[in-house]
Amino acid sequence: MDGVYDAPLSSRSRLERSSHTAFIDDGVLYVWGGYQVADGEDVVLPSDEMWLFNLYSGIWEQRGLTGDVPPDLTDFCGSYLNGTLYIFAGCDSEGYTNDMFTVDLRSECYIWKRLMNPNGKTPSPRSKHSCWVHRDRLIYFGGYGCKTVGEVQNGSSSSFIVEEMSWTTIGGTLFRCWGWNNEVNVFDTLTRTWSKPETRGAAPVPRGCHAAAILGNKGYVSGGVEGATLDLYCLDLDSWTWSCLDTSGSVAPIGRTLHAMTATPDGTLFVYGGFGTCGPTLNDAWQYNLHQKRWTKLNHQHKDKPRVGHTSCLGSDSDIVVFGGSSNLTIQMDSVAILRSPWQEHCSDVLIFQTQPYSLSRLCEDFIGRNHAMFNKYLHCLPSKIENRLEKRCAFFSAMKPLQPDLTD
Repeated sequence: MDGVYDAPLSSRSRLERSSHTAFIDDGVLYVWGGYQVADGEDVVLPSDEMWLFNLYSGIWEQRGLTGDVPPDLTDFCGSYLNGTLYIFAGCDSEGYTNDMFTVDLRSECYIWKRLMNPNGKTPSPRSKHSCWVHRDRLIYFGGYGCKTVGEVQNGSSSSFIVEEMSWTTIGGTLFRCWGWNNEVNVFDTLTRTWSKPETRGAAPVPRGCHAAAILGNKGYVSGGVEGATLDLYCLDLDSWTWSCLDTSGSVAPIGRTLHAMTATPDGTLFVYGGFGTCGPTLNDAWQYNLHQKRWTKLNHQHKDKPRVGHTSCLGSDSDIVVFGGSSNLTIQMDSVAILRSPWQEHCSDVLIFQTQPYSLSRLCEDFIGRNHAMFNKYLHCLPSKIENRLEKRCAFFSAMKPLQPDLTD
């Protein structure tokens, strides 16, 4: 079932966003953070609210958050583990940060807590990075940020590419360097400890605005750098060994940034949208088969829904659930700088991509949901649990925008 669900008019403007974080737990899509563009200016969305979307009933709910509410953040990295949302780094009104905030989403009240005095050395301030969640650990990769000159000189020359330097004195620091990195930093959530494993193999070049996914004990990275085709790297999270995956045996997606990548249980990586390194916002969907080592371009019904700065999550029955993003990011170039267009169309709809055949029970539920007028008067004859489940499914399909099949392919 390829489908699209748009929020009610009353909440649509609050939900429209890009560069947010989203995850699915027990059939509910959680959305936090991000930004909109208003009158040519970025407007960071409130840190004290979270939106929940029930993927079975199609109902949105807003929840408030209290406590040590994070400052207005952009380009942060959000991760979900064992009922807790972790927000690490990003940019606030003062610049790049390396703070971490957590909120327990299984408690009755959502209360932010700022992580104080962790063990080990906290990574340098950064943004546009990614994270793999593995065995009670948060494993961060890459990003753009700042380091002191001393940190750069004492580190590997291949792990941080200096883009510019600041001559401003900050405290006892004479200089700061800004640039891209390919570092791997690990946060153990049980011991509250930071560590930096020594990796081996052919690591990706420093980057940010890339996409990451995890399957088993392997983390995957794609894009975020200029290239004719989309590169793909794998990090073994047990041996900390990098490898570059071979994509030469098939037609590959073009290079891109600000896209989304999600792993499915059958051993594929699903890639959707992004900003092409040589063109506009993209609307193509691809799957990389990790067993066959080849890309396949997917035919789908969302070709009128280009997306950049969106999120994608694994839903039930291997559905891919895409939310938010911008549909028309444009980059303008002049003789001095590369500028982003001041006008962006942010989105609040939920796109659903079917990647696997559905079970008979799922097909029956969806058929009843799509044809609820035909079955409504019979639902009360069913056991209450099944009746309630089907009523939610009917509500979901009632709220979905109908899609016409694409007959051009």
